[in-house]
Amino acid sequence: RIHLMAGRVPQGADRAAVAGEMEATFIENLRYAADLLAQEDMVGLVEPINSRITDPRYFLNTPQQAVAILEKVGRPNLKLQLDIFHCQIMDGNLSRNLETYLPLIGHIQIAQVPGRHEPDSPGELNFPYIFELLESLGYNGYVGCEYTPKGDTVEGLGWLRSYWESRGLQPGGTSK
Repeated sequence: RIHLMAGRVPQGADRAAVAGEMEATFIENLRYAADLLAQEDMVGLVEPINSRITDPRYFLNTPQQAVAILEKVGRPNLKLQLDIFHCQIMDGNLSRNLETYLPLIGHIQIAQVPGRHEPDSPGELNFPYIFELLESLGYNGYVGCEYTPKGDTVEGLGWLRSYWESRGLQPGGTSK
């Protein structure tokens, strides 16, 4: 799996004025990349990145926009990389978005909102609920941790051990 970046709205350009041209170029590039990736049995991922905090100029900024582009591209080896942090900032409605877009999701990333820290840090999101929802929906892909740990890496993954223990699992997600 490889993340295929959408690019940024040119400095000083009006997003709405360049949106059509940028989308057409992105679609053409995605088709080209998808065909190359298919030769290697690889999946390309497109990720909406919020334009409110992280990158105001990033072209692809909502899951709805990403899905519409994926539908226009029409390649089965292109999927949505849904970053929960970005999705919450731009759209909220996480449960419905996960339910709706699950068939198109090829990878999920997590971080707490607003601080972009560990899932158990103070913030807007209830990660035990989100993880249970993903499980109930049948998601069996990877969940990437794309956050800034408050301490070192091992300390920053302490939430995972606590989550596993709360579910009666051992480290690594295996049953006791």
